[in-house]
Amino acid sequence: MDFKELYNEHKNQVYNLALQYVQNAEDAQEITQDVFIKVHQKLADFRHDAKLSTWMYRITINASLDFLKAKKSQKRFAFITSIFQKESTALKHDHSDFNHPGVDMEQKEEIRKIFELINQLPENQRTAIILSKLEHRTVQEIADIMETSYKSVESLIFRGKDKIKKQLAKDN
Repeated sequence: MDFKELYNEHKNQVYNLALQYVQNAEDAQEITQDVFIKVHQKLADFRHDAKLSTWMYRITINASLDFLKAKKSQKRFAFITSIFQKESTALKHDHSDFNHPGVDMEQKEEIRKIFELINQLPENQRTAIILSKLEHRTVQEIADIMETSYKSVESLIFRGKDKIKKQLAKDN
């Protein structure tokens, strides 16, 4: 399979997974570009005994988490620099608005709250929840993607769902 075929076959999968992490179409497009640059660079190193889709998921998850860490770091820097701005007390870089194209306007606030709770989970729980509930992957597929055991994934999903339920109950 050449790179163009690989891109055409997996671009939607990569974009949708990135979108689950960042909830912003433009950011998801940026991550998708980054993922395919990495894939192009590392395609020769791909172990053909592994599933290509599993490898692509792993790269996308790592790129999404790296993107979020960089964004969080930029926000901290913006806050610090805004402290020293004499003209304004406003932050230079404010948090991007929730912009998930698959969400109807009526559901936007409810879905935003759920995504906020998912985003507060530890990385491994967040990944397990996203892959399970949003990407509809099996526990075994998630275990392969996360390079962990089946039981570990079950536990991550259970703990993640439990934290979300408790927070929703507390907020209501």
